[in-house]
Amino acid sequence: MNQLLQRSLKAMTRLALRTGARAIKLALKTAKRPQGAKAGKAGKRATPLRVAKTAKTPTRAKLSSAAKGMASGVHQGRRYLLFKPPNMGRGESLPLVAMLHGCMQDAQSLAASTRMNRLASSERFMVLYPQQDRLSNLQSCWNWYETRTGRAQREADSIAAAIEHVCASQPADRHKVALVGMSAGAGLASLLALRLPGRFLAVVMHSGIAPGQASSYATALRAMGGRAKAVALTRTNADQHLPALLVIQGSGDSIVASINGTQSAQIWADWEGALPGRVHAVRRGKRFAADITDYYAGERQVATLCMVHGLGHAWSGGAAGQPYSDPLGPDASRLAWSFIKKQIACSGAPNLA
Repeated sequence: MNQLLQRSLKAMTRLALRTGARAIKLALKTAKRPQGAKAGKAGKRATPLRVAKTAKTPTRAKLSSAAKGMASGVHQGRRYLLFKPPNMGRGESLPLVAMLHGCMQDAQSLAASTRMNRLASSERFMVLYPQQDRLSNLQSCWNWYETRTGRAQREADSIAAAIEHVCASQPADRHKVALVGMSAGAGLASLLALRLPGRFLAVVMHSGIAPGQASSYATALRAMGGRAKAVALTRTNADQHLPALLVIQGSGDSIVASINGTQSAQIWADWEGALPGRVHAVRRGKRFAADITDYYAGERQVATLCMVHGLGHAWSGGAAGQPYSDPLGPDASRLAWSFIKKQIACSGAPNLA
């Protein structure tokens, strides 16, 4: 199965580069069980939801306060959607959460599957959805692994530029900024956090690969398949600390092997000299169970790993009927915001609201 998946992914990328959108459709014909269907017998791995050939364009999120704009990046202007909670008061300044979509997604489909805007309305924070350009990747993937050529770094820099643009032009508190990414978006979010560690209070990786684990297409495939040896991050400054990391990973992910979630948390912990605590098993109602492991350096929380049993390559607890979304998992959006809110409280960042 792993060999078949690797051949499919390799064929998908090669065809996409050579023949464009038509080739992508042909490469995606490998049948997969829809995410959200009941798990099979023990020992069988869940398969991720794909976009069916007859599926319509993913439902677009209802953004009650969305704004399209351009932010200058090193490589190109970066399009984005911005959600602001309704009824913002004069002088109110809110935290900003940047959400990076995965492959075969866009800003609006990520907003729809995560339902982050609804949470932002009640919890009072802003959400920025940068969007990949189809000219940069035909599958709308962030090129998180192209570090050898510098392409990944340029995309990360364009996200940073979009964040600065929003903080300068909107009532966003620049001291309370966090990154959240799904799949390829998680890989780029972690890379950005490594490039600008003092800029962000927290980073959340959902089903992604840690920075430094791939530098090309071939090494990315090895990392995704769980066949890459974990590579420690290179420290350039002894006093440099990384933002706190939350990793959400499905044990049944057949696109990004679950070992990547464990490695991401451990790599972060090793950087800070943090040790893992006791594993806590959590299950609410009929949702998938999850194992939670916290990594602390002294009293400082460095990383948290949330391994969701039975979850495939999909946003945990996401909206039903959306691609790459599984409503049976724990609510990843709430987990992410709870983690971010805790880091804001611990940071001592000024409250400008």
